[in-house]
Amino acid sequence: TWSLTQREEHRFQVFENRVLRRIFGPKREDDGAWRKLHNYELKNLYSSPNIFRVIQSRRVRWAGHVARMDGTRGVHRVLVGKPEGKRPLRRPRRRWEDNLRRDLWEIEVEGDWILLAQDRVRWRALVNSVMNLRVR
Repeated sequence: TWSLTQREEHRFQVFENRVLRRIFGPKREDDGAWRKLHNYELKNLYSSPNIFRVIQSRRVRWAGHVARMDGTRGVHRVLVGKPEGKRPLRRPRRRWEDNLRRDLWEIEVEGDWILLAQDRVRWRALVNSVMNLRVR
């Protein structure tokens, strides 16, 4: 998964709400008038995790795969390695690792997550907790 900015996260949420409004349709009021469903009503009707939770869960799941790889694999070296050279002058772009750390912070994972990923059962429970976070 790519590194999402807050703007992209918001656009995904807007898109998902638009699709859900299309699926569930309008609501009829007591006086006979029709109106669009509010966001909280959509969340109550659609009890599955939203698109952003699915992306977060898949990002954490893939991080577990990479953390369990041996050190000779290129993907593992990119994840745990430190780049050399000068950095450009401006605000650093949001990295994939930054998103992953925020995801793990939300579910209150303490310590070195790479060591935690070695235990597949516990890591699978973490992936599921990311998916079901704040779902009714």
